[in-house]
Amino acid sequence: MFKKILVANRGEIACRVIRTAREMGISTVAVYSDADAGSLAVRMADEAIHIGPPAASESYLVVDKILAAIRETGAEAVHPGYGFLSENADFARALEKEGVAFIGPPPDAIAAMGDKIESKKLADAAGVSTVPGHMDTIADVDEAMTIAREIGYPVMIKASAGGGGKGMRIAYGDDEVDEGFRSAQNEARSSFGDDRIFIEKFVQEPRHIEIQVLADAHSNVIYLGERECSIQRRHQKVVEEAPSPFLDEATRKAMGEQACALAAAVDYRSAGTVEFIVDKDRNFYFLEMNTRLQVEHPVTEMITGLDLVEQMIRVADGEKLSLSQEDVTLNGWAIETRVYAEDPSRNFLPAIGRLVRYRTPAEDGKTVRIDTGVGEGSEISMFYDPMIAKLATHGADRAEAIVRMQDALDAYYIRGTGHNTAFLASILAHPRFAEGALTTNFIAEEYPDGYAPEPPEGELRDRFAAVAAYVHGRFADRTRQSGRAGQPALPDQAVSWRVVNAGETTVVRVTYRPDGAEVEVDGRPVAFKADWVLGDPVLTVQFANSTATFQVDRQGVGYHVTHRGIEAAIRVLSARGAELNDKMPEKVPPDLSRFVLSPMPGLLVSLAVEEGADVRAGEEIAVVEAMKMENVLRATADGVVKALHAAPGDSLAVDQAIVEFE
Repeated sequence: MFKKILVANRGEIACRVIRTAREMGISTVAVYSDADAGSLAVRMADEAIHIGPPAASESYLVVDKILAAIRETGAEAVHPGYGFLSENADFARALEKEGVAFIGPPPDAIAAMGDKIESKKLADAAGVSTVPGHMDTIADVDEAMTIAREIGYPVMIKASAGGGGKGMRIAYGDDEVDEGFRSAQNEARSSFGDDRIFIEKFVQEPRHIEIQVLADAHSNVIYLGERECSIQRRHQKVVEEAPSPFLDEATRKAMGEQACALAAAVDYRSAGTVEFIVDKDRNFYFLEMNTRLQVEHPVTEMITGLDLVEQMIRVADGEKLSLSQEDVTLNGWAIETRVYAEDPSRNFLPAIGRLVRYRTPAEDGKTVRIDTGVGEGSEISMFYDPMIAKLATHGADRAEAIVRMQDALDAYYIRGTGHNTAFLASILAHPRFAEGALTTNFIAEEYPDGYAPEPPEGELRDRFAAVAAYVHGRFADRTRQSGRAGQPALPDQAVSWRVVNAGETTVVRVTYRPDGAEVEVDGRPVAFKADWVLGDPVLTVQFANSTATFQVDRQGVGYHVTHRGIEAAIRVLSARGAELNDKMPEKVPPDLSRFVLSPMPGLLVSLAVEEGADVRAGEEIAVVEAMKMENVLRATADGVVKALHAAPGDSLAVDQAIVEFE
């Protein structure tokens, strides 16, 4: 067995590999850029080697720097994680020349499956069902339009070397082919250094279901069930689960056998994933093969009991698989959500910054698991993917796994940068998700105007009011004990508060007890037991028929309360305070309708207008690139350009003015 492994990656996946290697008694080497000098992966590894500036193109993607780190440390093998060099055949070949093992498939298998055009041809030859389309490189927009018409709209425009949602566009007509072809090429060139594009039929009402395969160098290939990855945004996965709520055993077996046939056809060795698009009638079509560990591998590990990183290491060391297809069993249900530093209310724009407060839910690795590469004080950089963590839960069945995920999201406390936990909780609480009625269009269909937190209603509204009033009374008592007269005494004294939520006022009467409180909301009793430490932003309350966790942040003279993806800005006032509050004038926000603002920190790639130009609503104004994804900014109304406040090539801050209209 290897004695030392270098992890050619960063963040949570580097930590994940280091953890398994440590359990196997293998020492580890981390590599890091300037931006990651103080990272968790660097602290976890036995050794750490600096490899360059923050930009991945100058550090994590530079093969010579990785090779130099290998030589310096004497590492015998390299685990590439995912992304970066994980599917770079030239990197795998360079390791072979150095006599260093690549913990992944052979270079030829990487090359064959890394080219989406060639991989589809190989899949077809191996008897794998493929999506109808044009499998050769397309020269220009005119040819793309001709091919799209022949295939029939809608079509998917895809980069041959693409992955992770980059270089992909759906087109429903010629105009969208024109724009989509250009954007897909630009993204592919920026992300992969390869701007070849192909087109295939877009399957409507599609599900994205993938098969995990595992193969060794002794002709053994098995599949470990499937993962449902249909909850996506811009072709990037948001929620994954295993198994799929849609597949029956016959379809699972057919997909698994085809996945294994493809792996065998390219002499695959290691863990890999064969992705399929599945229509409403359970017809399935090969999409691509990822020749690496997948981001969502934890759900497979949770239902199979296997450590895929360990399996990859053992296969790379020449060992045979320790199990056969008959040994594979799927136990219970697992769900994973991707916790990102982004702002769901602003079209999911990346939100960089420092994690000022970071507290994860309790985990045991079996029912709740957190894969992360950050901690309190960590910086979410503009240079890399904005993932904070992967949160996974397991249950005896799907319903139990969902509830555990909801509870974990409620307890996941992140401050200092925007994040998507409330949006994830909203998805998990959606009736359609509970039914398992999923497609890759789920987010677009259920959140057509983007995500906006819902206010509490009915019984939940009473609970929000009770929580805010209880917390406020505890803070008020601390103030009273500090010597300020006129505040309510606790415990055992009933206090009436006026709770203002979304313009409506509720009377909440609270009698404080050592184990919680007796609460009435507009005369309705609310059972309320809590063991809460003053100042803790996470509050768990036992109500009459359930236990619920809330996050409560003091904001000025009010409180921001969240639970299950529902949010409320609440003010708790005395009777006199409520009277005065009604007389307060409303602050009018500044008019920014005449400006096009950068919605995120990024690079201004292009401007499509000039001063004095007439612009119509919907026309392209500018393209901003962030996290290697292009974002097209459009005019929201007709107008005339008064001034340009930025130029192509400029680095933009969030809300920085780009164009001003008259």
